[in-house]
Amino acid sequence: MLRQAWEDFVARTTGPLNFRFILQPALVIAMALRAGRRDARAGRPPFLVAFFTNSAERPALILDLMRDVRNVVMMGAVMDAAYQYLVHDGVHPLELLFTVTLLAVVPYLLLRGPAARVFRRITSPSSGRTSRDRRDGGPGTGR
Repeated sequence: MLRQAWEDFVARTTGPLNFRFILQPALVIAMALRAGRRDARAGRPPFLVAFFTNSAERPALILDLMRDVRNVVMMGAVMDAAYQYLVHDGVHPLELLFTVTLLAVVPYLLLRGPAARVFRRITSPSSGRTSRDRRDGGPGTGR
């Protein structure tokens, strides 16, 4: 069953509605970057680290994940259901879940933590200024 789901997933890269293979991950990447920036500003640890090491925070992290990706997941589910209906004359819920997870949830989980690390390095937590502000004579440099 998993092999068939993978073969169907790969077959979806061509044909009707194949633009979703670019659209969904692109939207989720933007959301992961925004969430990573939010984590860096709040001084929170990377998402997956906090998820696996802090069981008390896990429900809040899951809610945060769902809040960030729910619209993209819904859009992806509708597009994949439409694709399945056009190509297979029916909808296969497990394949739909597999496709949406690979295109929306996995990229978010993989990018949110690294995005937080990058934003943490760019922003100086002690002064609230970015490295660009210091380099260009921005706020607080006296220029």
